[in-house]
Amino acid sequence: MNNTLTRKKIPLTYFVIPFAIQLFIILIIPSKSFYTYKTGQNIVIQTRPIDPYDLLRGYSQTLSYEISNLRTLQQLPGGSNLDKRDTFYLTLEAPESLQKTPPLPWNPMEINKNKPSNLATNQIALKGIVNNLRSINYGLETYYMPENQRQKINQEIRDIRVGNNTRQAFFVEIKVDKFGNSIPYSLWLGENNYRF
Repeated sequence: MNNTLTRKKIPLTYFVIPFAIQLFIILIIPSKSFYTYKTGQNIVIQTRPIDPYDLLRGYSQTLSYEISNLRTLQQLPGGSNLDKRDTFYLTLEAPESLQKTPPLPWNPMEINKNKPSNLATNQIALKGIVNNLRSINYGLETYYMPENQRQKINQEIRDIRVGNNTRQAFFVEIKVDKFGNSIPYSLWLGENNYRF
């Protein structure tokens, strides 16, 4: 009886296939954002800051939008049908003037369960999710401050808060692609603009 163990050679594909799957998953996530960045239309939404320092994620600004308020959305045509965990499309319409500095926010018009196909040229559909019956998520809720601009941005936020002009001073410019996906593009603090 031979007590020596014979080693079987493990095929290389046992390592290559799991590695390829992991690499695909890692690459697919940023490619969606890259597509939105390259093909998306710029729009502006009204915001206000909530938390200037999030200890768990590093230096960031947590933002809440007027279009994140469920009561506001429920007053729009189609908004009364929003339920918990719903995916929906918010139609936004451009303001009359797009040439102002800071820019004017786009206006919410209606809610649809499916992406609308007959939008006017001055409208766009933004995809959102009802997380619970209190919060809406567009994937735009956290803004990571550029390292070289943190102090300046923080000081401007403090100055705006002291002046009690928060609502009129904070805007976020976003890019929205043809599927309703969005990414933050820049932050407007008064007349100053900071790119992400």
